[in-house]
Order: sequence, then C-alpha cells, then structure tokens
Amino acid sequence: MSRALAEARAASARGEVPVGAVISGPDGVIIATAGNRTLELNDAGAHAEMLAIRAAGAALGSPRLTGCTLHVTLEPCPMCASAISQARIATLVYGASDPKSGGIEQGPRVFSHPQSHHVPQVIAGVGEAEAAGLLRAFFAARR
Repeated sequence: MSRALAEARAASARGEVPVGAVISGPDGVIIATAGNRTLELNDAGAHAEMLAIRAAGAALGSPRLTGCTLHVTLEPCPMCASAISQARIATLVYGASDPKSGGIEQGPRVFSHPQSHHVPQVIAGVGEAEAAGLLRAFFAARR
C-alpha cells in the first residue's frame, strides 16, 4: 500500500484527486503502478485502477490478471469495480472507504450483483488513515 500511497501523493501534486493504485503478480512483484490522470488526459475513465489494469494487461500480454493483487488507496467506484471483475483480479486491497462514490461497500456493491463475472477477495481499511488524510487535505485546499 505504501507504493499506492506514493502514487496518490504524486496525483495530488499534479492537481488530480489523490488516488493511487499498484498491481502485483502472484509472486508479489509489482507489474504496474498508476495515479489518477483524469484531468491530465481529459478522460473521465483515467482512474488509477483503470490505468493500472491497462498497464498490467499490456505488461502480461493478457486481459486476465489472474492471481494478481490490486492495492488502491480509495474504495473503487462502480466503473473500476467492474473492470476489476472483468480482469479477474484475485485480491483487492483498498484503503479509505468512499461513501459518496464507492462501488464495493457502498452504492451498487458491484461484487454482490449476480452479473458480476468474478468476485475477488476484498481486504478493506489498509492504510486507511493516510489515504483518507490525503483526500481530506486535497479537498480542504480547494474549498
């Protein structure tokens, strides 16, 4: 999670919402890292998770990230949760919950839906205090 938090801090420094993601393979070796780039790329889909999933797929030469673990600093939104399912990521580890836009514990609870193709193991609250602190500071500076 420390590497995902570093990606979140880098995103914040670019003026992006501070969310970072890291994907590691079954052996624990990092395959891909990313931070939010929605503003930079003018792409509403350029969430940290989506960018990391794309980079990991390219690195592995496969759309299936079987056996991989995704660490992300914020509870994934419904779009990212669906992509996690489609990519067949084995384990999702996230930091802060997202009562407003989350898709795992909040809102649509994508993995609980009968049409979810794959349900990863979910571990919530890892690095939660630091991840939530980054988000609070980012938004407080903009109000």
